[in-house]
Amino acid sequence: MKPLTNTDFLKTPLILKITAFSLVSITFFYLGKHWSNSGNQQLLFFPTPQNSIFISPNNDKSFNITPLISQNQSDQPPTDQAITLTPPPIYPPPDESPLSVPNPTFGIIDSDGKMTDDFDVGEFDPDIAENWGNGTENDSASKNFKVRVRKYELCPESMREYIPCLDNVEAINRLKLTKKGERFERHCPEKGKQRNCLVRPPKGYRQPIPWPRSRDEMVPDITFGHHTRMILDVGCGVASFGAYLLSRNVMTMSIAPKDVHENQIQFALERGVPAMVAAFATHRLLYPSQAFELIHCSRCRINWTRDDGILLLEVNRMLRAGGYFAWAAQPVYKHEQVLEEQWEEMLNLTTHLCWELVKKEGYIAIWKKPLNNSCYLSRDPGAIPPLCDPDDDPDNVWYVDLKACISRLPENGYGANVSTWPSRLYTPPDRLQSIQYESYIARKELLKAENKFWSETIAGYVRAWHWKKFRLRNVMDMKAGFGGFAAALIDQGLDCWVLNVVPVSGSNTLPVLYDRGLLGVMHDWCEPFDTYPRTYDLLHAAGLFSVERKRCNMSTIMLEMDRILRPGGRVYIRDSLDVMDELLQIARAMGWQATLRDTSEGPHASYRILTCDKRLLNH
Repeated sequence: MKPLTNTDFLKTPLILKITAFSLVSITFFYLGKHWSNSGNQQLLFFPTPQNSIFISPNNDKSFNITPLISQNQSDQPPTDQAITLTPPPIYPPPDESPLSVPNPTFGIIDSDGKMTDDFDVGEFDPDIAENWGNGTENDSASKNFKVRVRKYELCPESMREYIPCLDNVEAINRLKLTKKGERFERHCPEKGKQRNCLVRPPKGYRQPIPWPRSRDEMVPDITFGHHTRMILDVGCGVASFGAYLLSRNVMTMSIAPKDVHENQIQFALERGVPAMVAAFATHRLLYPSQAFELIHCSRCRINWTRDDGILLLEVNRMLRAGGYFAWAAQPVYKHEQVLEEQWEEMLNLTTHLCWELVKKEGYIAIWKKPLNNSCYLSRDPGAIPPLCDPDDDPDNVWYVDLKACISRLPENGYGANVSTWPSRLYTPPDRLQSIQYESYIARKELLKAENKFWSETIAGYVRAWHWKKFRLRNVMDMKAGFGGFAAALIDQGLDCWVLNVVPVSGSNTLPVLYDRGLLGVMHDWCEPFDTYPRTYDLLHAAGLFSVERKRCNMSTIMLEMDRILRPGGRVYIRDSLDVMDELLQIARAMGWQATLRDTSEGPHASYRILTCDKRLLNH
């Protein structure tokens, strides 16, 4: 048999087939790549990962879905903006997507929380500020749009730190009584007098110093982080107590009234510490019963014994069974007659509350709340303060007056036996069964399903939009549900905290949030939110507008989002297609860079994601 030479080997049928197949494969790969890059088409040689995000082909388009909408929506309140057939302008896309570029570092305060002139200046387009408000309306080259939103003007300079429901001077001046702190509570503008302009930043505004360099430590070493997860700090100053405990896996909500503490809540939020404007006055605070394992008051200047101890009874309502109240004040450690009398009053009141004084040392006294109602029930008939009526709901907090009675603890022990951190984040709590919810069965499965959905969704956001490169610290979930969005951010290791907002229009899931170790508050999005302008880095709203549009004006909610969002901040709205057209136009009328994107379900899904960047508009 004649041996094969090199020439003969190359002429064999097998080699010829392999060579031809390789050439054909290379040709098709090149053509496919060129065709995919030339337009919106995609030729995929590998499967698309789950949760991939694409810019929607419906971005900058609208659809006439009126025939598909039920006629029973015709009674919805009209918007403030004109609805015409004139289409709005499309902002030209930037050279590079703003969602993929991390923000640089800026600041207006130093690491001690003090004002400083030593800061970096961010890039700013003067043409935008100079010409802002000169245009009359948004127009569009697309003939499909049916929504026109006039460009919003800037508010007067006097409103730079404006909090609508706390700065309503007209309503405050009409108050008959103010001795109990009524002027520090919510007094929202009447219908027709709401703000219809963009709150501008102060002159020389710079983005705050990034976390954690803005944190400082002012308290001694304390052991926390397992059972003691949720803390309320009353009269918090610049929230150094809460800032210190964050490093120990403790979430501290720091509260103080507006103005009394010289905008210290604003400074706390600039430092990236959880904080809210709130006051002990005549209404319940917007937190559920048994929310906090510890409530801390250090020189908070509150008379806890006034009006039969009604303010301390509010503390008792929010304190978890077996939780602690720490009081650092002059009556604890000073031996003056007036102060000693105040101490005796405090001691007498806490005894009637069945609190146990577990420690009195130096300048601090610490009491412990009982685990059940047995002590309350064993008191003499007619004891003061009395137990609240059995039908009183201690979790009902929206515009509810304070009550001079002791909130009963659940007889089944719900709220007392929460897991330690971090297992409590994933363990369905007992109080999940007691909330009024649409589903009466399989609630644990619903919570687990929500966790799974947001875990996969946020993982897709992190991959597609490079969230770990963003400077995220203060985050708000505007419709929190069971807290799955916040739990997913924790799972991703993002160095941020989330304020979970539970709208009054839905089920009150606040107790579940706190039992899971997450911060939350109740709010009605038809009214402004109680926080300073330029507070949050990221606002997240999933399914909010399709629900609230039946009660509220969507432009009112969007303007409030603009007020509390920092320049350079981001907004992610996930909602049904029928609200996206109007939301997109409102966002652009406010000067946001807005893009409509498909979800992982694809372009034919009934949901879209609206991603927005807020630009710096100055003077």
